[in-house]
Amino acid sequence: MGEFQGKFGFSVSHTTRGPRVGEMNGVHYHFTDPSRMQAEIDQGMFLEHAIVHGNFYGTSFSAINAVRDNGLICILDIDVQGVENIKKSPKINQDDVVFVMLVPPSIEELERRLRNRKTDSEEVINRRVTRAREELEWRSKNNYWDAVLVNDDLEQCYSELVCLVEKFFGIRRPDKDSTIGHFSVRKQQQTTH
Repeated sequence: MGEFQGKFGFSVSHTTRGPRVGEMNGVHYHFTDPSRMQAEIDQGMFLEHAIVHGNFYGTSFSAINAVRDNGLICILDIDVQGVENIKKSPKINQDDVVFVMLVPPSIEELERRLRNRKTDSEEVINRRVTRAREELEWRSKNNYWDAVLVNDDLEQCYSELVCLVEKFFGIRRPDKDSTIGHFSVRKQQQTTH
């Protein structure tokens, strides 16, 4: 989303899984232990949380505020359990949120991509593929997603995401004469901070 420089920022999620090679605490994730994360969940410090692939993952309010305090629109990279938690949360104005599901072109392609990364064991890959099959069933939930993007052609998928961002947030890429795409987005107002 470099074309929207100074507009968006990713929240840094918390997780109880160990870091992969090259991942840095506070940059890629906030790495923590299960007892501490559970205590913080119990204290209401998380907007959403879930157990995924045997580990806690979650988005803390402090991670969201760190993005918003810099005047940026916060992007969350979460799974369907996290989306479900946010949709049920009384702490969030649902009209201020756009829900986008990014899916692989097929389960076989997802498995190929996971194997080509060479970062996970066979057990982890199998668990992720099984979970992806379950999550893909959420794709067809009526009135659940503002958009479902299929990542089969990276440039096309990115172009569709840009159109969605332009339409929902009312912002244009500063260096492009872009046109709003074909999305049917339910929520139209611009989000301000």
